[in-house]
Amino acid sequence: MSQTSFEFKADANDSSPLYMQIARKLSDDVLNGRYQVDQALPSERTLSELLNVSRVTARKAIDQLVDQGLVVRRRGSGNYIAPRIEQPLSNLTSFSEQLQQRGHIPGSRWLKRAIVTPTPEEQLSLGLSPYSKVARLERLRLADDVVMAYEVSVLPQTVLNDPNAVGNSLYQYLDSINKAPARALQHIRAMNASADLAAQLGVPEGQAVLYITRIAYLDSGEAMELTHSYCHSDHYDFVAEMRRAN
Repeated sequence: MSQTSFEFKADANDSSPLYMQIARKLSDDVLNGRYQVDQALPSERTLSELLNVSRVTARKAIDQLVDQGLVVRRRGSGNYIAPRIEQPLSNLTSFSEQLQQRGHIPGSRWLKRAIVTPTPEEQLSLGLSPYSKVARLERLRLADDVVMAYEVSVLPQTVLNDPNAVGNSLYQYLDSINKAPARALQHIRAMNASADLAAQLGVPEGQAVLYITRIAYLDSGEAMELTHSYCHSDHYDFVAEMRRAN
């Protein structure tokens, strides 16, 4: 979609501010696929000229899309459509594999990597004794340098003895030491972001995010990974194929 093809007409019956009406139109265009990932949006100046509105109004409209996670600002370059992941629920793949399959560059911003004592919940989920140790990996997951999720992974020390050896992909490292998961159970629900979580994801406090809990197992049936992922909901689509039971 070219920058000059953007069409908008203010709704006289809509009492919301003009910038919000423009933001909704842009948001609809993004979600309906009229813009592609990494495509540049019209600049604030171009948008203001096309719509005959002030640059302040145009800027506030784009600010709304940035707050929603649909658009990312690149300093000195412009405003671009943010990455989006379509994740099939039937496949056990890593975050890095999902992004690479779609032509994006995966990355991690590490917040913590340590050997610690597991919490009671972690002991129960992983079938560990109170005297066991676990590797705790806390990081932000990135796609093309855009924050997609905040993630905490916990693995028994018997599976991962050196958390600092993990690079961008945990599963790639586990493959290299012959301890990759064979299957996993995953639960997904919506939650509202706390102040701390909102700050990590760069979203407003209280915004809905996807909360995903995954327990992965080795071929032997041993639980080997507990991961809590807090995902920017505007960046994710989960797809499931269903068949009618006979």
